[in-house]
Amino acid sequence: MATEKIISSKQIFAGRAVRLRVDTIRLADGRETTREVVEHEDCVAVVAVNGSGDILLEKQYRDAVGKELLEIPAGGIDPGETPEDAVRREMREETGLLPRKVVPLGGFYSSPGYSNEYLYLFLATELVPSPLNAEDTDSISVVPVSPDKALGMIRSGSIADSKSIAGLYAYFDSLRTR
Repeated sequence: MATEKIISSKQIFAGRAVRLRVDTIRLADGRETTREVVEHEDCVAVVAVNGSGDILLEKQYRDAVGKELLEIPAGGIDPGETPEDAVRREMREETGLLPRKVVPLGGFYSSPGYSNEYLYLFLATELVPSPLNAEDTDSISVVPVSPDKALGMIRSGSIADSKSIAGLYAYFDSLRTR
């Protein structure tokens, strides 16, 4: 198996949410090249299902793509917080609901070609009202959709966010294998 060895690494940017570094690496054949790496803290992504069986999506504007997207709830894991605790906090901040039941659905790297961000994927059910205010969630609106509608929205491109597509397919697979 071919491997790459990091010869040097230089951070060239540090922002609120991400850091950017440039690694000089040696390839398996001895050649040297560079890799640009976006460093991002691990996150959680949540398929939240209410008592009616609807999936809770969030509509929010995403500056990077210049439009509103429909996504599953997601967010960062704070220092000292477990992924499960992050699910509960993010759900309260973004949807105003606290899941009494949180079940792992797996996890994945969001864009491993250039980023180290890992997303822990969860199913959240038994939702009860329990809002928690956060500074950056005012513009999020919650959109409940049936599982069939969510699948159709993926097929039509109405849901175009990779974590949401991966999360929803993992959820549908979990239903199939119960």
